[in-house]
Amino acid sequence: MSRGPRGGVRPAFRQWRAGRPFWGGLLLALGGVEVLLTLKASLDVILHVGMQGLAGYLLPVVMLLCGLLILFNPAQRLFYSVIGVLVSLGTWLTSNLGGFFIGLLLGMVGSCLAFGWLPDQEPRVSRRRRRKEAKAARTAPHPLERKTGQTA
Repeated sequence: MSRGPRGGVRPAFRQWRAGRPFWGGLLLALGGVEVLLTLKASLDVILHVGMQGLAGYLLPVVMLLCGLLILFNPAQRLFYSVIGVLVSLGTWLTSNLGGFFIGLLLGMVGSCLAFGWLPDQEPRVSRRRRRKEAKAARTAPHPLERKTGQTA
């Protein structure tokens, strides 16, 4: 009996994750959530309420939405990541210094990761694997030596 491909949730999730800028979208969405949570802080903690409160809630929601759209619609990742960077910078003024810098930094890093993601790029070969291949190439006999048995 032949075994079929490994099934299950974990391999399916890995394949889904590999086809999109997962970490970029996740960090951008987490940045939006963090900024939203800092808006709920008590009045003793809040440093800056923002422009009548509306923009303080609107920008983190847009960050969260852009992060989710990057995850579920990776074809438009460039547009969403540019909007994510601009909105993340906007939270500096409107939402407690960008969620006390944490949400601002998460949004910026996530947007940059999503912007730089390339869909058809081959996976990088690890340094350890490159060293093994180089060592194997050095120790392997020369192709002419194998055929004729003589050194070149």
